[in-house]
Amino acid sequence: MPGDSVIEVGTGLGILTRSLAARAERVLTIEVDAGLVRALRADALLPANALLLHADALALDWPALVRERAATRVVANLPYAISAPLLRCLLDLRGRLVDWSVMIQRDVADRLLAEPGSRAYSSLSVLYRLCVALRRERDLAPGLFFPVPNVRSSFVRATPHPVARLGADELAPVEEVVRAAFGQRRKTLANALRGAGFPDPSAVCAAAGIDSRARAESLAPEAFLALARLFRRA
Repeated sequence: MPGDSVIEVGTGLGILTRSLAARAERVLTIEVDAGLVRALRADALLPANALLLHADALALDWPALVRERAATRVVANLPYAISAPLLRCLLDLRGRLVDWSVMIQRDVADRLLAEPGSRAYSSLSVLYRLCVALRRERDLAPGLFFPVPNVRSSFVRATPHPVARLGADELAPVEEVVRAAFGQRRKTLANALRGAGFPDPSAVCAAAGIDSRARAESLAPEAFLALARLFRRA
């Protein structure tokens, strides 16, 4: 990590921040809790190469943050309330980030890593599989944290594919198809897409070699990409 820039979400007491700062050239650490920010600043608890930013991570201009830094990694201990939106936000930065490592609830990790056909397979599973390589580094029991949470956690690392599977402007249209399909999981693919306003979904499914009677959870990520490309041409 020497020479790297790290963006940390959730400074807390600064324990991880200090460890990151000892390994990286600089750390930008983001904390939303005003009391923690005051304590960290008053007691000078962070090293000189760690910049503390009092902000809501979901309200930040992430592209601007990343543009200012080379070889950037993100490290985050994500509360459940912001895990899904921030995980989605990071996908838009995949061309600028080396990787991101996140501590999340285990059920969220299960969704990210879910295989087609499984109950946990979701729109986020599809988008992540198309954009990054995922690895669950470890699961952590509640007793490893203080205060002890009511859920189990997982530490997951995402690394952008070295050869992009999506064009620069393809993630948004793929997401439209994926969310429409998973938004009506009990409906057939054609009916779910038709209900979301996609034109002639049965014909588009046929052109992609996909059974229009299938349901979203049975489709591989590449099938959604094929559908999105065909809808864009229609």
